[in-house]
Amino acid sequence: MLKKLLRKKETTETFLSPITGNVVKMEDVPDEVFSQKLMGDGVAIEPTEGIVVAPFDGEVAQFFQTKHAVGIRGTNGLEVLIHIGLETVALNGEGFEGFVEQGDHVKAGDKLVAFDLELIKAKADTVISPVVITNGEMVESLIKSEEKVVAHGESVLLTVKMK
Repeated sequence: MLKKLLRKKETTETFLSPITGNVVKMEDVPDEVFSQKLMGDGVAIEPTEGIVVAPFDGEVAQFFQTKHAVGIRGTNGLEVLIHIGLETVALNGEGFEGFVEQGDHVKAGDKLVAFDLELIKAKADTVISPVVITNGEMVESLIKSEEKVVAHGESVLLTVKMK
């Protein structure tokens, strides 16, 4: 009985899509760091509009000065990196507008970043945007949505069961 009381409670995190667009398998992302899941597992989205929202309640754990990527830590410890396009760090913030700062607490659906989709299409390698769980060692199971098109703040992108 005592063992059952001391055992950590299982938690499952429903993870809304942070971006509206077409779902791309992580293995199909044209960058080996992401396609080989060197940073972690997840999915990618080819955006059809330039808004990124919080996928769940949590804290902005990292917000790059160039605003091309943001890391969110959920209330249960899940950490995710949302990377807008590839090689967008080279834009040095051009085309990006941030609405949060590192340390801010956010709710699912809160606007994090707006970006100029056409500018990124013109100047970056691709607009495909990886959404990666960066602390996969804390994840027991990961269920990826089978939807082909997702809407930010509405569509369930991932369901994660934490260890």
